[in-house]
Amino acid sequence: MSIRFYNSLSNSVEDFQPVESDRVRMYSCGPTVYDFAHIGNFRSFLFADVIRRTLEFFGHDVHHVMNITDVGHMTDDSNADGGGEDKMESAAQRIKEDKKSGKVPEGAVDNPDDPYQIADYYTKAFLEDAQMLGLKVAFEPENILKATDNIDIMQDMITELIEKGHAYVGPDGVVYFSVESFDDYGKLSGNTLENLLSGAGGRINETDQSNKKHPADFMLWKADPSHIMKWDSPWGTGYPGWHIECSCMARDRLGKDVIDIHTGGEDLIFPHHECEIAQSRGATGEDAFARFWMHARFLMVEGEKMSKSKGNFWTVRDVLEGRATGINVHPAVLRLELIKSHYRSNMNFTKKGLQDSANVVRKLTEFRAKLEAAADGQTAEVTLDHPILKQFGEALADDLNFSKAIAVVLPWASSEIENPAEALAVLDKINSVLAVAPLGDEVETAADEGGLDVDALCKAMDEARAAKDWGKSDAIRDELQAAGYDVKSSPEGTVATKRLA
Repeated sequence: MSIRFYNSLSNSVEDFQPVESDRVRMYSCGPTVYDFAHIGNFRSFLFADVIRRTLEFFGHDVHHVMNITDVGHMTDDSNADGGGEDKMESAAQRIKEDKKSGKVPEGAVDNPDDPYQIADYYTKAFLEDAQMLGLKVAFEPENILKATDNIDIMQDMITELIEKGHAYVGPDGVVYFSVESFDDYGKLSGNTLENLLSGAGGRINETDQSNKKHPADFMLWKADPSHIMKWDSPWGTGYPGWHIECSCMARDRLGKDVIDIHTGGEDLIFPHHECEIAQSRGATGEDAFARFWMHARFLMVEGEKMSKSKGNFWTVRDVLEGRATGINVHPAVLRLELIKSHYRSNMNFTKKGLQDSANVVRKLTEFRAKLEAAADGQTAEVTLDHPILKQFGEALADDLNFSKAIAVVLPWASSEIENPAEALAVLDKINSVLAVAPLGDEVETAADEGGLDVDALCKAMDEARAAKDWGKSDAIRDELQAAGYDVKSSPEGTVATKRLA
């Protein structure tokens, strides 16, 4: 089956063929670890996870790596050079305030002035969130790459670029990439050098261009002994530019000058990904850095742009712990909500959407439990030629048409199943991409964290109804619903299931 993805580089849907038939090499821009990752970030990260899982669904061996930016990312990242202060420096000030208010757990960051402690704190938080949401690469520490662990290969590439005439040391001691040395600069984003020269879109820092050969030239290394994080280099003690880290780590860890797929949010197309292409191709001399560039579009909240000023800037933890919607949300529900909209459309994150996703997760979980019981330990082997897997795969192969894929699964999950063992194998194959069912034991347990004995309350409710004590029955129902349970009657008696969203 032909897999087709939209390639941002060509602005068209293309057949996907890996550089090497036996392995797909894929790089994803990860978080800057100066704060907890928000749901917009995770839409991009989970989009990459779905690409990987889809390719694995079709039998590809995928080597997927993701970076952790813990130095060099400035607060004004729309500027190719970066502007403002280092995000790790701004995090230090916030951590000090959070420690005073008790928001930072005791012992988590002993010294707020130590950027490594801050980076470690937020890196651990990111990996915890990512693992809860089923991001496969988060379980592979060898494929999570920290910028600060790779300064040496960044300096090597900078030296290589200088030697090949693609970079130079400016009179201010900063090493710049020369955009005029690379004819294809602007091909990904559409930002021509002529537009950039005129300052189109405010993308160039016009305060001081005297040290550059072209206003769009961007920083590879800055000598600055006073910077919060710094290393010795041939060009002075300082720190790397934001863009150089990804070029170096992708090439080094994936072991190829040309990789198959590079992913990120659409906000990274320019300047970050444009600069990556220039650096990588300048160093390797190849006619490509990544064959496919794939980008997820923005996430909105209830129809509005997510922003702290509007009070709708939600981290993963805000959603899971109920601060975003007033209802605790199971990680499987949040995962489905963030992946079910097509990645090339803006996503509208809503409470109603979460509830719809919760219904899907519950349905698939109950379907799986039903199949397991009916299969009674029997197993079966299935291939992608199975009618349901064929339709599901066709939807995925059509540029990740997730809504169509879900539309295949849900009616099937409501149908009469003649061979439960086979159906269970089909569902497990589907869930290798969805990763939402079965749920963890924490949802299905009879007693919640507050010590509520759900089974006993359901039994008591049945007894009250049998005695026609409707007041007591209603009181028990209210107690269960207040604790986050949906309460329903069944032929076997009252059933309470933990609400997922």
